[in-house]
Amino acid sequence: MPKIGDIQLPDFPLLLAPMEDVSDPPFRALCKEQGADVVYTEFISSEGLIRDAEKSVMKLDIYEKERPVGIQIFGANLESMLQSVEIVEKSKPDIIDINFGCPVKKVVSRGAGAGILKDIDLMVSLTKAMVEHSNLPITVKTRLGWDDDSIRIVEVAERLQDVGCAAISIHGRTRAQMYKGNADWNPIRDVKNNPRMHIPVFGNGDVNSPETAMKMRDEYGLDGAMIGRASIGYPWIFREIKHFFETGTHLAPPTMEERVDAARRHLQMSIDWKGEILGVFETRRHYTNYFKGIPNFKEYRMKMVTSDDSASVFAAFDEVLEKFGDHKFTTV
Repeated sequence: MPKIGDIQLPDFPLLLAPMEDVSDPPFRALCKEQGADVVYTEFISSEGLIRDAEKSVMKLDIYEKERPVGIQIFGANLESMLQSVEIVEKSKPDIIDINFGCPVKKVVSRGAGAGILKDIDLMVSLTKAMVEHSNLPITVKTRLGWDDDSIRIVEVAERLQDVGCAAISIHGRTRAQMYKGNADWNPIRDVKNNPRMHIPVFGNGDVNSPETAMKMRDEYGLDGAMIGRASIGYPWIFREIKHFFETGTHLAPPTMEERVDAARRHLQMSIDWKGEILGVFETRRHYTNYFKGIPNFKEYRMKMVTSDDSASVFAAFDEVLEKFGDHKFTTV
């Protein structure tokens, strides 16, 4: 069974990927309840942390019920990254993760996220310095390479391991691909099959069903699956995968009552954490998936995603339960 530092994980753990404006404390709590074994914060700018920027500092909030939890930071300046490690440690996470994979232009243009894939030596030296600067396990999330012509992930993973990286999560796309096309897990399997590798190798990208998770485990031999987009508005993905692993059968999808309850709790926790305005706004992206597959639902979805006050959204939830409470969801 894999370990990150001294943290013992179950066989083939399921990890909630760090996602901007998604993997905040309310959503992490819901995923944890549904079986996520490790959860990660949204990525946090090292520059924002050392400037004490409110949005960056707020993302450091973690709760006991989330553990083990990793705080993910990004940046390309050594001094800033080391200072941010000291700030992050005060929040007492279990893991510090470095983002070497975000493909977004505003991050890449600063040489951070996937931008650092153009400078592997810097990637390795930053990781080494952070490992030496912290007593917490340092892990890395990255991509296969900058583009198809620069995939050196087997070498990169080995070098990161050799400077003390405690685990690596690899998204099966290059930066050039962004989120298009299909994830290629073959290079991730090559990393795992490197006889010199001994740290956990987690796969990421297109794990969107129990079958794909099982394929990653059984055919590709990886140590765990990191799940991102498939969990948005659907925290039940974790319990469904675990049920499938244990029984070989599909768990019945969540009922309408379960979905409305999760949406209500999600919204209330978001308001409690970040206030009415942001809480309402930033929970909207989840509603389409919470209520996916219901015919003639557009009117209610529009109420949820356009209302600016929580009372209207909660009222929409009540209407949905009353009108569609008997709707039977089918396993896709």
